[in-house]
Amino acid sequence: MSVEPDRIKEFEARIARGEKIEPGDWMPDEYRRQLIRMISQHAHSEVVGMLPEGGWITRAPSLRRKMILLAKVQDEAGHGEYLYHAAETLGATREEMLEALLSGKAKYSNVFNYPTLTWADVGVIGYLVDFAAILNQTMLAHCSYGPYARAMLRICAEENFHKKQGQDQVIRLARGTPRQRAMVQDAINRWWWPTLMMFGPPDKDSPNSAVLIRWGIKTRTNDDLRQSFINQIVPELHELGLSLPDPDLHYDEAGGNWIHGPIDWEEFRRVIHGNGPCNKERMEARQQAHEDGRWVRQALAAYAARPAGGKP
Repeated sequence: MSVEPDRIKEFEARIARGEKIEPGDWMPDEYRRQLIRMISQHAHSEVVGMLPEGGWITRAPSLRRKMILLAKVQDEAGHGEYLYHAAETLGATREEMLEALLSGKAKYSNVFNYPTLTWADVGVIGYLVDFAAILNQTMLAHCSYGPYARAMLRICAEENFHKKQGQDQVIRLARGTPRQRAMVQDAINRWWWPTLMMFGPPDKDSPNSAVLIRWGIKTRTNDDLRQSFINQIVPELHELGLSLPDPDLHYDEAGGNWIHGPIDWEEFRRVIHGNGPCNKERMEARQQAHEDGRWVRQALAAYAARPAGGKP
C-alpha cells in the first residue's frame, strides 16, 4: 500500500484545520510547483509593474507628487524581493526565476503591458489596479503556505497606501478643470478592461483554480474577486461623475451586484502571450536593467569567493 495517499490526506487535514505549511514540511510536488509558479509570477509582476509609473517620476507635476511616486515605485521593488525570497524557500533559485522572466518563459500580470499616456494614468493605476491587487493579496494573506501569507501582510499594508494615493489623485482630477476631467475619464476608459482581466480568466476556463482552492493557496475564485471589485469601485466612480466604458454595465437589484458586459478574453490571451501594446518595451527594459547590474553581481561573487581572512 502506498504511503503517498496517507501523506496527502494528512497534508489536506492540516490545511483544513487552518495550519500553515512551512518550508521544511512535507508537501505534494504539485503543491510546490503551483506555489513556485504563482509566487514567481507575482514577484515578476511587482518588478515589471515599476515600469509604467516609473517613467512619470521625472514628469510629476509637483515635488510632493514626485516624492509619493518615488516611494511607491520603491515599494514595488521591495515587494518583488519579499516574493522572490518566499519562492526561494520552496527550492526555486533567483537565477532560475529571473532567467524565466527575461527569456519570456514566465508570465506576469497582463495589466502592466499597457502604456501610461498621461499623468492621469498614474492615478488610475493606483486607484483601480492597486485596488484590484489588494483584493487578491488580502486573500493570499490567508493562504496555506506560511512564507507567502506573511509576505502578503506587509505588501497589503503598503498597497493600501498606494490605492489611497491613486484615489486622491483621481478625485482631484475629477473635480478639476474640464481638461483634467476629460484626462482622467480617458484613463479610466483605457484601464477598465485590463484591470478586470487582472483577476484571471473566468472560473470555468481557469485551469489551476480547482487545485489552488483545494490546497488553500487561494480561498476565493477569479470571478468572485472580480465581482467584489466591481461592486465596490463602480459606485465610487459614479459618485465622482465618472463613467465606465461598458454599455452593458447595470445593477441587478435581485442579486445586489453590478453586472458587467463581456470581457475580451482573446485580448487577454494575446497580451499574456507577449503580444500586448508594451510587452516588447517592458521586456527590453528589464533585460537592459539586468545587464546594467551585471558588474554588481560579479563584484559580489568575487567578494564572496575571496580566501578566508583575505582582504576585501
